[in-house]
Amino acid sequence: MKPYLISIAVGMLVGVIYALLHVRSPAPPAIALVGLLGMLIGEQIVPAAQRLLAGEPITMAWFRHECVPKITGAPPQVPSQAPPQASPTDLAATGESGSATPRNPS
Repeated sequence: MKPYLISIAVGMLVGVIYALLHVRSPAPPAIALVGLLGMLIGEQIVPAAQRLLAGEPITMAWFRHECVPKITGAPPQVPSQAPPQASPTDLAATGESGSATPRNPS
Protein backbone atom coordinates (compact mmCIF):
# COMPACT_ATOMS: atom_id res chain seq x y z
CA MET A 1 0.00 0.00 0.00
CA LYS A 2 2.88 2.34 0.77
CA PRO A 3 4.17 2.43 -2.86
CA TYR A 4 0.68 3.47 -4.04
CA LEU A 5 0.52 6.33 -1.55
CA ILE A 6 4.00 7.50 -2.50
CA SER A 7 3.07 7.27 -6.17
CA ILE A 8 -0.08 9.38 -5.77
CA ALA A 9 1.80 11.95 -3.68
CA VAL A 10 4.57 12.28 -6.25
CA GLY A 11 1.97 12.41 -9.03
CA MET A 12 0.23 15.27 -7.26
CA LEU A 13 3.55 17.08 -6.88
CA VAL A 14 4.24 16.68 -10.59
CA GLY A 15 0.72 17.97 -11.31
CA VAL A 16 1.46 21.10 -9.27
CA ILE A 17 4.75 21.59 -11.13
CA TYR A 18 2.95 21.16 -14.47
CA ALA A 19 0.40 23.78 -13.42
CA LEU A 20 3.12 26.22 -12.40
CA LEU A 21 4.87 25.72 -15.75
CA HIS A 22 1.57 26.04 -17.65
CA VAL A 23 1.95 22.61 -19.25
CA ARG A 24 -1.36 20.93 -19.92
CA SER A 25 -1.89 17.50 -18.48
CA PRO A 26 -1.63 14.93 -19.86
CA ALA A 27 1.49 16.38 -21.38
CA PRO A 28 2.08 16.24 -25.12
CA PRO A 29 4.05 13.10 -26.04
CA ALA A 30 7.38 14.86 -26.53
CA ILE A 31 7.20 16.62 -23.16
CA ALA A 32 6.06 13.43 -21.44
CA LEU A 33 8.93 11.41 -22.93
CA VAL A 34 11.50 14.03 -21.97
CA GLY A 35 10.03 14.01 -18.46
CA LEU A 36 10.31 10.22 -18.27
CA LEU A 37 13.91 10.39 -19.46
CA GLY A 38 14.60 12.95 -16.76
CA MET A 39 13.09 10.62 -14.17
CA LEU A 40 15.29 7.72 -15.32
CA ILE A 41 18.41 9.87 -15.25
CA GLY A 42 17.41 11.39 -11.91
CA GLU A 43 17.12 7.92 -10.38
CA GLN A 44 20.82 7.40 -11.09
CA ILE A 45 21.85 10.49 -9.13
CA VAL A 46 21.22 8.69 -5.83
CA PRO A 47 23.53 5.68 -6.48
CA ALA A 48 26.19 8.02 -7.88
CA ALA A 49 25.99 10.26 -4.82
CA GLN A 50 26.15 7.24 -2.51
CA ARG A 51 29.23 6.03 -4.35
CA LEU A 52 30.90 9.43 -4.06
CA LEU A 53 30.07 9.68 -0.35
CA ALA A 54 31.60 6.24 0.17
CA GLY A 55 34.81 7.54 -1.39
CA GLU A 56 34.55 5.32 -4.45
CA PRO A 57 35.21 6.75 -7.91
CA ILE A 58 32.53 6.96 -10.57
CA THR A 59 34.13 5.25 -13.54
CA MET A 60 32.81 4.78 -17.03
CA ALA A 61 32.75 1.02 -16.46
CA TRP A 62 30.60 1.48 -13.35
CA PHE A 63 28.30 3.89 -15.19
CA ARG A 64 27.89 1.50 -18.11
CA HIS A 65 27.24 -1.48 -15.86
CA GLU A 66 25.01 0.13 -13.23
CA CYS A 67 23.32 3.16 -14.81
CA VAL A 68 23.00 2.63 -18.56
CA PRO A 69 20.86 -0.54 -18.28
CA LYS A 70 18.48 1.22 -15.92
CA ILE A 71 18.20 4.28 -18.17
CA THR A 72 17.90 2.43 -21.48
CA GLY A 73 16.09 -0.69 -20.27
CA ALA A 74 18.69 -2.91 -21.93
CA PRO A 75 20.11 -5.79 -19.89
CA PRO A 76 23.65 -5.23 -18.61
CA GLN A 77 26.34 -6.54 -20.90
CA VAL A 78 28.26 -9.43 -19.44
CA PRO A 79 31.81 -9.77 -20.76
CA SER A 80 32.07 -12.92 -22.81
CA GLN A 81 34.27 -15.59 -21.33
CA ALA A 82 36.43 -17.13 -24.04
CA PRO A 83 37.59 -20.66 -23.32
CA PRO A 84 41.19 -20.70 -22.14
CA GLN A 85 43.70 -21.42 -24.85
CA ALA A 86 46.31 -24.07 -24.20
CA SER A 87 49.84 -22.77 -24.16
CA PRO A 88 52.52 -24.43 -26.34
CA THR A 89 54.17 -25.90 -23.24
CA ASP A 90 50.87 -27.53 -22.20
CA LEU A 91 50.51 -29.00 -25.68
CA ALA A 92 54.06 -30.34 -25.68
CA ALA A 93 53.52 -32.02 -22.32
CA THR A 94 50.37 -33.78 -23.52
CA GLY A 95 51.68 -34.60 -26.97
CA GLU A 96 48.85 -32.75 -28.73
CA SER A 97 49.40 -30.63 -31.80
CA GLY A 98 47.00 -27.88 -30.80
CA SER A 99 45.01 -28.07 -34.01
CA ALA A 100 41.30 -28.75 -34.06
CA THR A 101 41.52 -31.14 -37.03
CA PRO A 102 41.69 -34.84 -36.21
CA ARG A 103 44.93 -36.61 -36.98
CA ASN A 104 44.94 -39.51 -39.42
CA PRO A 105 47.25 -42.21 -38.10
CA SER A 106 48.43 -44.01 -41.24
